[in-house]
Amino acid sequence: MANYLVTGAAGFIASKVCELLLADGHFVFGIDNVNDAYDVRIKNWRLDQLGSYKNFVFSKQDICDYKNLEETIKKNEKFDAVINLAARAGVRASVEDPWTYIDTNINGTLNLLEIAQRYQIPKFILASTSSVYGADAPLPTPEEADSSHPLQAYAASKKGAEALCHSYHFLYDIDVTVFRYFTVYGPAGRPDMSMFRFTQWINEGKPVRLFGTGEQTRGFTYVDDIARGTILGLKPVGFEIMNLGGHETISINQMISVLEDKLNKKANIEKSPAHPADMMANWADVSKAKRVLGWQPEVDLNSGMQNLVDWYLAERDWTSDIRTL
Repeated sequence: MANYLVTGAAGFIASKVCELLLADGHFVFGIDNVNDAYDVRIKNWRLDQLGSYKNFVFSKQDICDYKNLEETIKKNEKFDAVINLAARAGVRASVEDPWTYIDTNINGTLNLLEIAQRYQIPKFILASTSSVYGADAPLPTPEEADSSHPLQAYAASKKGAEALCHSYHFLYDIDVTVFRYFTVYGPAGRPDMSMFRFTQWINEGKPVRLFGTGEQTRGFTYVDDIARGTILGLKPVGFEIMNLGGHETISINQMISVLEDKLNKKANIEKSPAHPADMMANWADVSKAKRVLGWQPEVDLNSGMQNLVDWYLAERDWTSDIRTL
């Protein structure tokens, strides 16, 4: 069994990665600053699920605080890998507060890379984003597509983190897997993302705020499939950047229609102009992840959306008033 340091452990993808590692008997030391970028109740719910595992230890701390990170490493056995899933995410919010994004996504990643090289942790996984591909990406988008024209600070900060990872691979021979995640969904997802928001808004009779025409498309992949792919990225690869997710596309209008059917309620749609930070479409070419890691998504979009709706309704006593952005 291995020992893993997982950052952002209270987050959507990271908590599922932790769960799968723990279920396989590995030791996971999870850290997260549990910030209020979105409603902390959902972060605490995820941590509560992980708390049932005896091989899970959690520390509330910030990856931007190098001193505390170093103390954590000194107090624990040698880690086999750093899985850095901590981030400030969301394209629109990064327009309002770019400083926080740069601090967490770049400086935080730098701190963890320094930890890895100083304490001889041989493997590093970085969560990046499909947003690095900008406005004119070919569809489906391969990793070789241009990623040098990000549209907002979120994508720019992730591109910077990718570059830092390459430099530490070059200088210190740290084995690095960078995952450019496309749109991820599922139970206990981020409430600032469309699938959670629309589920809540439709079910509770709230206005469904739709930016643009609704014909913009997104490639979705279920969170369990993303977590499995992330764990497969622990294998030695040298330095690789891989797309993960986004294998099934659907328009926002189609997504709303499917949720209406599953909830048996009609959406009260209020349209707003398209946001300039948003991409019109994303759809991943995931052939590299399949070839290098043997990764294959297993949960289809219809089943995954049903799982999300079922979870939301089962937890409705508190999910119904989760703050959505």
